[in-house]
Amino acid sequence: MMKLPCQLIVWNVLPAIRAAIAEELNKIGVSQLEAARLLDMTPSAISQYRTGKRGYRIVFEGEVKASLSRLARDLKAGQVDDLASRICEICAQIREENQLGGSCDTET
Repeated sequence: MMKLPCQLIVWNVLPAIRAAIAEELNKIGVSQLEAARLLDMTPSAISQYRTGKRGYRIVFEGEVKASLSRLARDLKAGQVDDLASRICEICAQIREENQLGGSCDTET
């Protein structure tokens, strides 16, 4: 069955991005409740990201990891006006750097 690249992004990449941001927020001392508020999610969703129950399929490296860390710091500092566009930029960066190992192909 053919899956569209955007389906794979929604099912695999976005949860991994959210998990990575939740992890970065945790590393810089942001509580689960505050992370949920910053990411407009429930605290239980943040808990699932932090414990690896969601978003664990992709591990980011290099510049993508640095972008995720910057986003977490900016969120904590209140310097993010448009979270969706920042996440979209990171998603584009992931695809550009081919960090998905071909999982964004149209056939899976």
